[in-house]
Amino acid sequence: MLVGATDLGTGSDTVLSQIAAEVLGVPLEDIIIYSSDTDMTPFDTGAYASSTTYISGTAVKRAAEQVAEQIKERAALMLELDSWHDIRLENRHAIAGDGRSVSMEAIGLHSLHQDQQRQIMATASFVSMDSPPPFAGQFAEVEVDTETGQVTVTKLVMAVDAGVPINPITASGQVEGGMVQALGYGHCEEMAYDETGNLVNDQFGPYHIYRADEMPWMQAILVQTNEPTGPFGAKAIAEIPKDGVAPAIANAVYDATGTRLRRIPFTPQRVQEVMRH
Repeated sequence: MLVGATDLGTGSDTVLSQIAAEVLGVPLEDIIIYSSDTDMTPFDTGAYASSTTYISGTAVKRAAEQVAEQIKERAALMLELDSWHDIRLENRHAIAGDGRSVSMEAIGLHSLHQDQQRQIMATASFVSMDSPPPFAGQFAEVEVDTETGQVTVTKLVMAVDAGVPINPITASGQVEGGMVQALGYGHCEEMAYDETGNLVNDQFGPYHIYRADEMPWMQAILVQTNEPTGPFGAKAIAEIPKDGVAPAIANAVYDATGTRLRRIPFTPQRVQEVMRH
């Protein structure tokens, strides 16, 4: 599979390979993917706007469906069937309605070297007029030291509707990673400048990001729905974990203290100042 989409760490190479494998009835390890090499892969508009699974995934599914039809047509020729429409692809085999089957390996050899020689291959593109958004609920539990203004986030939970998750493990990791990034954004990360405009915390330490041993207890809940316009019912999940953490922490602080925070990050000095007023 040659695909223009770039895997930025989101696991798109795996997800797109899963889509192809599902259509073709083969295990994931049978798919060899080459992605984001402009010398040899198709053009891609870019990995942004939560679009890779939804847009590139649909293109992969369409191309794989064309290949599947060609495989079935070849299998019907080999099995001397009048039609290939009742053939299904499963477990590396093309299986006819009467139970007879032929392996993918045999189909490949037959296609290249025997009757009506041809290369089984296809290409597909996809542009969508739809843009179905994911939905999420974000929950935070905090402890607030009312003397110092220190806010400690003890729990983060996020429930996300991203349609049908193609890969629940990577989807959960995407939610957890996004929550951690948003936690720093809302709680402690701030670029501070002096009166002359110079950045004063230009290194890790003064600019604090969360360490692994500082993480709160976290849980990602995938609420499965079906998006009819997406591949196998999937839609976006990428950026939404970043959206709700800061508001959820602010609401939790308000619930604990009656103090409404309206500026991030929620540093002890800022929290203490708001509480004092």
